[in-house]
Amino acid sequence: AGMNGTAIENFVCVIFNVSFMNCTWHVGRTATEDTQYFLYWKPSKKEDITECQNYIKDDCGRHTGCQFQNVTIYNKYARFLVNGSRSGQNIHISDYIIVEKLNPPLNVSVNCTEASHRCSIWWQPPRTSHVDLSSCFKYEIVIENK
Repeated sequence: AGMNGTAIENFVCVIFNVSFMNCTWHVGRTATEDTQYFLYWKPSKKEDITECQNYIKDDCGRHTGCQFQNVTIYNKYARFLVNGSRSGQNIHISDYIIVEKLNPPLNVSVNCTEASHRCSIWWQPPRTSHVDLSSCFKYEIVIENK
C-alpha cells in the first residue's frame, strides 16, 4: 500500500548482547522529505504491539531505524509493521531479516594431560534472545601450539 516508491527498503534487525535489537531501513526511493516512518513490533502472540521508543533519524529527521532494549523473541513469531505518515497511508513490510550476533560460549574450561598428549575442553552455550536448545549450536575450536 502507499504511493509507489515510498515504502521502506532493506529492513534488517540485528540483536546484540542477548537483549539489544537495532533495526534499520532505507527510505523509499521516491519518498519526500516530509515522509515519516513509524515502526511497530509484536515479539510474541501473547504480547501487545509496541511502537519504537528510540528512533534513529537521517539528516531530514526521517526515522531510518530503531533501537530496542530487553528484547526476547518467542518461537520465531516476531512481527513488524511500518506505518508511513505521508498521505496517511500504511506501508507494510513483506520481507525482513533478523540476525543475532552471539556472544562467545560461557565458562570455558580446559584440562590437558602431558602424559596422554590430550586436552579436554568444556563450555556452556552463549545466552541468546530466543534459542533455548543447546543442540542448535555448532562450534569451531582453533588450537594454537605456542
